[in-house]
Amino acid sequence: MIIDTHAHIDFDEYANKFDEMLEAANNNHVEKIIIPAVEPSTFDRILKLAEKYENIYCAMGIHPSEAKTYNEEVEQIIIQNCKNPKVIAIGECGLDYYWDKSFNDIQKEVFKKQIKLANELNKTLIVHDREAHLDTITLLKENILPKTPVVMHCFSGSYEFGMECIKEGYFLAFGGVSTFKNAKKVHEVIEKMPLEFLLLETDSPYLTPEPFRGKENQPAYLKYVVEKIAQIRGLSTTEIEEITTRNAKRAFKI
Repeated sequence: MIIDTHAHIDFDEYANKFDEMLEAANNNHVEKIIIPAVEPSTFDRILKLAEKYENIYCAMGIHPSEAKTYNEEVEQIIIQNCKNPKVIAIGECGLDYYWDKSFNDIQKEVFKKQIKLANELNKTLIVHDREAHLDTITLLKENILPKTPVVMHCFSGSYEFGMECIKEGYFLAFGGVSTFKNAKKVHEVIEKMPLEFLLLETDSPYLTPEPFRGKENQPAYLKYVVEKIAQIRGLSTTEIEEITTRNAKRAFKI
């Protein structure tokens, strides 16, 4: 069985086919799914799904693109929600310099606040890092406590950056991009990294793997990521399933 450590299955795309999507996931060896929050309006919906379904967990946090929505009231809601045992992480949070660089300083402050929450609440930190590698790892090194697990969601950095993250004890999560023929940086990291830091994710409904690239993603498609990683590492799919499941349970304390 495998664990999808990052899937936005609370989005409207899945509303009318949720149970069907979960059944397909189960039929393709997906044992557990973690839903990360992106903005305050999603908190209640995510929490209700996690409470309703035994195999669903969630994270509470603010995506960097939504950093301007973070305030004291939102922080208190996150803290309150984290008392629920189905909330196992803070996130997704971090830095994203791809779309809009006009509020980078706000992103940094909000990221630091969420790192602090993860430290204080004893939760795993799910990190979004897009074209902000240096600032991301600098803020992590300056603020994260050794006891706080860190997951680098949808890892997109170089092998050297990956090894720097692993040196700090951070987990690297890979999804559909790993199946793309032109994803040479990702393939190099997967090929050379220590397997005890490897996690799986789909980032559904985004980044759909081959052979469904360009269509809506779902947790069931994680099997194609497993197959590609097994090919790269010269291992069986069963071995990759076992290794990544063991890692995910350690990373998220489940």
